[in-house]
Amino acid sequence: MGDNIVIKRTADHVKKIMFGEGTGHDWWHVYRVWKIAQRIAKNEKKADKTVVELGALLHDIKDWKFSNGDLGAGERAARGWLEKINTDPETVDRVCHIVRNVSFKGAGVKDRMKTLEGRIVQDSDRLDAIGAIGIARCFAYGGYKGRQIYDPDIKPIMHKSFAKYKLSNGTSLNHFYEKLFLLKKRMHTKEGKRMAKQRDRFMHEYLDRFMEEWNGK
Repeated sequence: MGDNIVIKRTADHVKKIMFGEGTGHDWWHVYRVWKIAQRIAKNEKKADKTVVELGALLHDIKDWKFSNGDLGAGERAARGWLEKINTDPETVDRVCHIVRNVSFKGAGVKDRMKTLEGRIVQDSDRLDAIGAIGIARCFAYGGYKGRQIYDPDIKPIMHKSFAKYKLSNGTSLNHFYEKLFLLKKRMHTKEGKRMAKQRDRFMHEYLDRFMEEWNGK
């Protein structure tokens, strides 16, 4: 089976599973990450474009946040699908490495992404977590979790472990400090860093306006 057919079948598979989800982790999130990853990969000449695209499409197939905290759920789902459509074993392993390591796991937890393809997908996923769309996704997920929008008495926490991060239930606004504002400095690729600067600036402008309105201005 050709690479283009594998990618097309995978896109159709993911769309069927994730379309209409309401927390901001839906098919359209995957679609945006896929398109950003294609864009970044064009500037990274050594990247395997097939691995990048499959990694982007499958990166959220079984997010730990919706799998009872199971970090292995996404990798198992991705591997099962790719083996089902007879993808070559090396590609399967490289894509599964991406799925296993793509998620942010706390301010004090280092990234474990080892491959160029994985870093492209990770940058792309993080770019969709910041900027205007990132703000919308933050509040959509906060509503799903029943979190307050903001409470000045609840301070942000810089989680030092994934165990503490995944149990966090702070306000949606705290998420800006606990994750979103940290992502600009955790980009890997030149294009990812460039795009992150613009989106990070917009988030800071938004938060300044939010606090002005919070204080009655």
